[in-house]
Amino acid sequence: RGKMEEREVHSADGILGHLEALEAEAQEAAVKQEEQEQQQEKMARLQARVQELRLQRDELQAKVKLQQQGQLGEGGIVLDPGQPRAQAVLEWKIKSLKSLLEIFYLTGISAKRSKHGICFSISTAFEGTYLDSYHLELLIQPQVRIHHHSIPIFIPLEQLSKKYLQTNLRSFLALLSHHLNAYVGRRYQADQFQEHFAEQLEGSLQRNSLCNLLVFNYKVAREGKSFLLNARLLYRDPCSTLPSEAIVSCTAEASAALAEVAAAHSALYRQIPLHRAF
Repeated sequence: RGKMEEREVHSADGILGHLEALEAEAQEAAVKQEEQEQQQEKMARLQARVQELRLQRDELQAKVKLQQQGQLGEGGIVLDPGQPRAQAVLEWKIKSLKSLLEIFYLTGISAKRSKHGICFSISTAFEGTYLDSYHLELLIQPQVRIHHHSIPIFIPLEQLSKKYLQTNLRSFLALLSHHLNAYVGRRYQADQFQEHFAEQLEGSLQRNSLCNLLVFNYKVAREGKSFLLNARLLYRDPCSTLPSEAIVSCTAEASAALAEVAAAHSALYRQIPLHRAF
């Protein structure tokens, strides 16, 4: 009887183990089925999103095509095919210019509509000091071109216009602003230097119109004596306010110590603005 009871116990254990295994398999199958259903739902959502994006793409392509044909007005409204194509092009140009204004607002460039097109105002400054403003009026039809301006003659406006005006108005305005700010920055330095250090100058500071070449003589004190140095500052980069070349020389009979002073001044002029180098 004891052996029979033992066999019954083992049999019961085997059945329970088998049931547990079946339950585990059933649970695993349920988890897999749930994951498959989730994957199917995700796939359905992705397919719906793809279809939505395709519809948006087709709509945008249609709008671009209409705009290129001059049949799409402001706000995506389809114009009468008989309406002149120039009107649609003009609306597109005005919209593009408005976008540019938002970009350039904090860079000193502003604009307003004029009778003939768009009038830009380019403000210049150096180290936080407001200097001058220059004006540029553009006609935007039938193509973008300069109507009036107050840009100095030595600023390469024509070259910039030929290179960028028709293809990249943003680059045109940005580069023009860089040229103007660099010019007034160099001029400001020369003016400040001449005004505040006139006593150290021997004669007047010589400059060209673009202020990218400055030549001056100035006195330095050394061992109780006054010596004369000659400085020649050349700004090869028209958009820079620091010279690319600064040559400071002294007389041939000057001492080695004075030659060292001249070399130090030469390095200093290339690193900081002229009026702050003294």
